[in-house]
Amino acid sequence: MSSQTALVRTAYEEREAVVRAFFQAEAQRVSELCHVMARRFIRGGRLIAFGLGAAATDAQHVSVEFVHPVILGKRALPALALPNDIASMTGLASTDPRGFLGTQLRILGRGEDIALGMTHGGDGGREPLEDALHRARDLGMLSVLLSAEDTPFEATPDYGFAVPSSDPFTVQEVHETLYHVLWELVHVFFEHKGLLADRPRGSTHDTGGSRFLYPFLAEEETDLDAVLADVRASVLQKAEETIGLRRYSMDPEGLAESARLISERYDSGGKVLVFGNGGSATDAQDLAVDLISPPGSARPLPAISLTNDGAVVTAVGNDVGFDNVFARQIISYGREADVAVAISTSGGSRNVLSAVEEAKRRGLMTVCLAGYGGGRVAEMCDRAHLVEADYVPRIQEAQASQYHCLRRLLDPNSG
Repeated sequence: MSSQTALVRTAYEEREAVVRAFFQAEAQRVSELCHVMARRFIRGGRLIAFGLGAAATDAQHVSVEFVHPVILGKRALPALALPNDIASMTGLASTDPRGFLGTQLRILGRGEDIALGMTHGGDGGREPLEDALHRARDLGMLSVLLSAEDTPFEATPDYGFAVPSSDPFTVQEVHETLYHVLWELVHVFFEHKGLLADRPRGSTHDTGGSRFLYPFLAEEETDLDAVLADVRASVLQKAEETIGLRRYSMDPEGLAESARLISERYDSGGKVLVFGNGGSATDAQDLAVDLISPPGSARPLPAISLTNDGAVVTAVGNDVGFDNVFARQIISYGREADVAVAISTSGGSRNVLSAVEEAKRRGLMTVCLAGYGGGRVAEMCDRAHLVEADYVPRIQEAQASQYHCLRRLLDPNSG
């Protein structure tokens, strides 16, 4: 076994232990938070997510998951990601480096909202998060903090979840599973109207179509303890599903070989162009951040996320067609020494396929991370890392481990 494949196997083993320990310890509080969040949503509250660095991409991921549900029968729920308004954020930060997140909350937030702050422990930004959590509590918001075990906070959120790991990549992956689980299971309580006693008359937050996913929804809706017990069991089940799928899609040899080939491109002066849609767009941005501004002592590496420039994406989408939003940027930015990385849960998105086709035509190395067994994109790419599953949240969680390990392999001796 090579040192790089051993690194991957060790990383996956450590993730498995952390995920299991975290959710076994926190499943009850996670289920309670789902109930509290449902009560906020039913009163018209919104989820406002924020973080800095790589955690900003998680805030974006949260907003897209809640607003654009991918499971039949689940309702769109209002969610905002403060980092999405980069002009306002950087403008406020230039004059108030500590309080800019809190100022955004004060301007945009309401008392019934949910403030969700995130930090992975290696991305800095503790003081702005502290200030934002204090401001959220002052405004009457429900405050939630996802953090790492070695990131002490003076602010006391209503719900705080610290992941027992000092590795920012592992912490982020646990956070992703956690906010996916919150999104999946908050809907359970919309079925139990008796548990939402403070709901306004005539609320339409029903999700009857999700009943087939959770048989316990037919139970007596006023029995909070019974519903919480079932939700807690579902939290633990989803954590085990995540562990199992990660283990099944590990592929140490394949990841090590892809890292070697990408390193050769970097040594030749190349860069990484990365792209995807929806939650995969936030993963593309996360990989770009990990390359440009890595945690620990890893060297910064050039990368561009093709999902970032809203003006370019909407201009191309409007004038040429959404199928071309990534391909047109490959034409503009791509060079023969570069690497095009496609992230897709389905493996069949037309704009992803068009970009890969354009990248191959221009001599770029093509790499994909794809679910559903790979789809068409896996057939087209030089390197493919697959997840044999058809459920989007679990696919994305497994893909995060894949690209985090790829990043670590590019600097195997970094902290």
